[in-house]
Amino acid sequence: MKRQAILFVCIGNACRSQMAEGFARHYGGDLVACSSAGMMPLLSVPALTRRVMLEKNIPIDDQYPKGIELFRHKSFDHIINMSGMAMPSGILGKVEQWVVADPYGRSEGVYRQVRDHLEGRVMKLLLELRNRPAAAPEPRPARLKLRGV
Repeated sequence: MKRQAILFVCIGNACRSQMAEGFARHYGGDLVACSSAGMMPLLSVPALTRRVMLEKNIPIDDQYPKGIELFRHKSFDHIINMSGMAMPSGILGKVEQWVVADPYGRSEGVYRQVRDHLEGRVMKLLLELRNRPAAAPEPRPARLKLRGV
């Protein structure tokens, strides 16, 4: 089965989209190929984002902020937009809007609330993808069987 391509988008690609990408990779790596991006990416992922994800035993040390422009003309099965902004043209795929509070610059408790909210949303998405019936293979043209040959 082909893995579903998912792009998680937020404003800075430093908190929400990084958390969602981490959860999707951890819980659905066999099912999805995911990336994350920001409308206005920050220079780094805050230590607090990494720390609250590590509390769930999900290290995201290899993840870093990327701008949405890197994904122009790429196609995704699902684009999860948490930025509250319109997606720029050229990002191909079905867009779903998620309303998720931005924890950037807020307390550790807020980061945990956002993390837990995102864990539930990502798990629900992965469950929906796992429960979708597999696409039926395209029918092959019938072969004619010639008599006596």
